[in-house]
Amino acid sequence: MQDISLHLLDIIENSMRAEASRLALYIEINKMENRLKIVVTDNGHGMDQEMLINSQDPFFTTKTERTKKVGLGIPLFKQNAELCAGNFSITSEKGKGTRIIAEFRLDHIDRMPLGSISDTILTSIIGHPDVDIILDMKRVDEKNEETSFIFNTQEIKKELEGIPLNHPEVTGFITEYLSEGINNIYREEI
Repeated sequence: MQDISLHLLDIIENSMRAEASRLALYIEINKMENRLKIVVTDNGHGMDQEMLINSQDPFFTTKTERTKKVGLGIPLFKQNAELCAGNFSITSEKGKGTRIIAEFRLDHIDRMPLGSISDTILTSIIGHPDVDIILDMKRVDEKNEETSFIFNTQEIKKELEGIPLNHPEVTGFITEYLSEGINNIYREEI
């Protein structure tokens, strides 16, 4: 994958296949600690211990014979975090959901760019308008000053009073809102 946002899109799709009704994505860019931290939490079916171990194996899949695809999303995300002097962990409980934490050394030469988080969130909303998606981003700069941005589809749904999130006018608003908020966090290419 070319950037981290594509990893996240794959992981979000895993959550949707696990019938999550809520997905939270936390991204922290911390210049003081030289760290990029990403946490994805869902309330999907979750996994038992055996499936949790197998989910990190690039040659394991739960997909049917008809699809013939191997699940590389989690193993590649793990590999990329670990190659960048970072960490990776995944926890899950059957019937309660899954949580993935990936940390990257921010200035590592092999760390791929974060990519278009706004496109990843927008694609997830358009494909799954009934799922509640929360994006919480935080940036800590070299002076230890924090900037944050929170996007929550639950709040938008309340305001829309039944208009679907994937309505063209709504997606236009969401695109602008996400771009403005996320650009305020980035300030520079990471």
